[in-house]
Parts: sequence; structure tokens; C-alpha cells
Amino acid sequence: MKQDAEFFGEDRAELVYIAKRLDEAKQLESVLTAAGIDYGVEADNYRGGLIFQSERVGAFFYVLPEAVEATHQVMRKNGFKPREEP
Repeated sequence: MKQDAEFFGEDRAELVYIAKRLDEAKQLESVLTAAGIDYGVEADNYRGGLIFQSERVGAFFYVLPEAVEATHQVMRKNGFKPREEP
């Protein structure tokens, strides 16, 4: 379920996905909600493009550290590629 920032408290939320399109963000919200996963989402800037790089806005999805693995499994099962730590 979608949660407010207060839900995460002082725990460090983990970035699991950056949706680059609105329909993609809505689809992932539906998937995570149906799976009963608590998540946070916020709009933020990222750099995109190979040749002509530009700053773009995306939907950044976060979960608590203990939910990362379960979230990755649900995402993969539904065709999303989780963000891996660099």
C-alpha cells in the first residue's frame, strides 16, 4: 500500500525503481498494492539519454530495507526490472 513519508520514520528507505512514464508508475503502484507491499513514491529528477543527456522527472519508488527482496520478487514476476545498487 502507498504510504506517506512519515511511515518510513527514521528508517532508511531503499530505492527499488524509477518509473520514467506515468502509466508505468501507475502499473507498478497497482502491482505493489495488490501484493500488499508498503511503499513510498515521490517525483524526483534523474539524468537520462545516451547521446543527448537531459534532466527528466520520474516516479521514485521506495520500500523499507526488510521488504526489498520480496519487492524485487514481485516486480520481476510482473515484468519490472528492479533497480540494483551501483
